[in-house]
Amino acid sequence: MQIKRNGSQPSVKGPTEYFTGSVRIDPLFQAPEPARVTCALVTFEPGARSNWHAHPLGQTLIVISGIGWTQCAGESKQEIRPGDVIWCPPGHKHWHGATATNAMSHIAIQEHNGDGKVVDWLEPVSDEQYSE
Repeated sequence: MQIKRNGSQPSVKGPTEYFTGSVRIDPLFQAPEPARVTCALVTFEPGARSNWHAHPLGQTLIVISGIGWTQCAGESKQEIRPGDVIWCPPGHKHWHGATATNAMSHIAIQEHNGDGKVVDWLEPVSDEQYSE
């Protein structure tokens, strides 16, 4: 059994090449082989969001605080709130983040397909797309 103690893994700032605005990522775990699951707590300040991206094996988000938005390409933006669980299927282009006026935190769970890669990062979400 392995226990990751709270505070034992440093928070990191969401890289500007993948996020707009202030984003903090707190790693929770990366399961040891043969498991392939990774998990992080991601906090978006108001107006912050991810770039468009896709996950080779999909992604589950569990909103734990605040109010946010998520959108799959070609679909309407959806509001997400604490307790909501979002499944984004493999390869679906999407983004998620805070609303313009509220912060939002979610737990992100995804797995790699054997090569360690869990996400394919794409272009930033424009201010126009974010405000639609």
